[in-house]
Parts: sequence; structure tokens; C-alpha cells
Amino acid sequence: MNASRRETTNSVSHFILLGFPSSPEMQFLFVGLFSVTYTLTLMGNAAIACAVQWDQRLHTPMYILLGNFSFLEMCYVSTTVPNMLANFLSTNKSISFVGCFTQFYFFFSFGCDEAFYLCIMAFDRCLAICRPLHYPRIMTKELYTGLVIFGWSSGFILCITPVVLISQLPYCGPNIINHFLCDPVPLMMLSCSIDATTQFIYSIFNVILMNSTFAFIICSYALVILTVLRMPSAANKRKAFSTCASHLAVVVLFFAPLMVMYVSPGSGHPAKIQKIVTLFYSVVTPLCNPLIYSLRNKEMKAALRKIIWT
Repeated sequence: MNASRRETTNSVSHFILLGFPSSPEMQFLFVGLFSVTYTLTLMGNAAIACAVQWDQRLHTPMYILLGNFSFLEMCYVSTTVPNMLANFLSTNKSISFVGCFTQFYFFFSFGCDEAFYLCIMAFDRCLAICRPLHYPRIMTKELYTGLVIFGWSSGFILCITPVVLISQLPYCGPNIINHFLCDPVPLMMLSCSIDATTQFIYSIFNVILMNSTFAFIICSYALVILTVLRMPSAANKRKAFSTCASHLAVVVLFFAPLMVMYVSPGSGHPAKIQKIVTLFYSVVTPLCNPLIYSLRNKEMKAALRKIIWT
């Protein structure tokens, strides 16, 4: 009986990622478009990471966190776009069972890490603006090094549970995922049996993670705004608001589509809407972040010009 159950559970050895079905001409157009987007994303985020690494003036907690965030963006977008480009040029568009859940794990983990990094960056700005005299004593090298390690490791630890639970569901066919990546919601919909416990755990995980990180960020910037409004100097107000505006723009771009998709996975979003929203936060947002951070930051623009012209 156990052998029969195991055979049924493992009867799906691979999945088919439909991606964006279209004519061959449109497929090649998509390949060109996403190849350019992916290249620009890597170049933009790599430029910021290198600027932070090579420019001594940027060796401060804020820029070190930004450099790590940019490198994280490169990892995040690389979990999906290369495979999506390969599928555009492929005829079978298949991905192995193990490969699918590996992609799911890294995509989900890097996404969680980004949420935590946005919290850490909000904490850093709140501390620097609200407690400027105590900031050097509190934000020591030991503290921000620990925050960097926490930001990178937290997602990989927390995401083990949902990935393992969903991978243990029985998959006995069909194996076609109407998406361009191994997203957890379509995967759960392909299971042969409805597991309410897994769906509940997954939903609670998303609600707690996203609501808690988003609430932390909003509270941090609320304190920042209150502090800035009390500043007597107009120049200091402009500088503080400029920095916070960049951070808040990235927060909105990241959290808004995620909350639409993952806080309520049972809400029945149409497949086309799921793909468009996922494409926005997994491809478009990492492309926009380097522009947002560099265009509104004089120190970063100076460091980038130094890299380009030397």
C-alpha cells in the first residue's frame, strides 16, 4: 500500500510551464525584450553594488545595505528570467519536478530576503534621522554586519517549511502550469487532493510575513516623517525627504503586487492577471530599483560617474 501511494504521489516527474503562449514571431519579440530587460537589470544593480564596494565614501551602513540589496536583486531576477528565456525558445517548455521546486524555493527565499532588507533599510534610516546623535554608537559595524547576515539568511530558513509542505502534496496529473515560473499557488492547484492544512499554513505564512514587514516599514517611515517635519532647516528636510522618497517608492513597487497575489491565494485571480502581476514584481521592479536609488542620490550618482569614466 505504501509503495502504491508513493508511486501515485511521484507519477509527475516534470511540469510544463506554458509561459506566454503566442506566435513564433511574438516569442522571439519576447526573447529580445526580456533579454534587454534582464541585461539592464544586472548592469544597473551591479553598478550600484560595485560603486558601494569601490568608493570609500559609500562605506557607511546605508550604502552597504543598499549594495547588498542590489546584489540580492540580481539573484532574485536570475531565478526566473533565464529559465523563462529558455522556455520561449523551447518546444516542450518542461522543467523537472526537482528543478521546479528548486526554482520555487530560491524565488520565494530571495523574495522574503528582499522584504527583510527593506525593513532593515527602513530601520537604518529611522535610526539615522530620528536619533542622529546616537546613530554612530548604535549602528556599529557588528550590528550592521549582523543585519546583513540576517537579511540574507532569514528567507532561506523560513521558506523551507512551505516548500517542503507543497512538494509533499500528491501530484498525479495534469502537470501543466499556466505560468512562466513554478509559483506556489498554481502548484497547489495541480495537486490531486485538496490539502486544507497546507493551504492554511501557506496563507498564514504570507499574511504574517508581508503584513508584519510592511507594517514595520510604514511605522519606521512615519516616525521619520514626524521627525523631518520638526527640523528647522529646509535643506535638511529636503535631503531627508529625498532619501525616504526613494525607499518608499521601492517599498510600494515591491509590496503592492505581492499583497495582491500572495496574501489571499484562494481569491481566484485569473491566470493572465497572475502572470502580469508576477512579471511586474519579479522583472520590472528589479529593473526600476537602480534608477530610483541612483537618480535621487547625489553621492551614488557621483560614485557611478567615477566608475563609468575611469
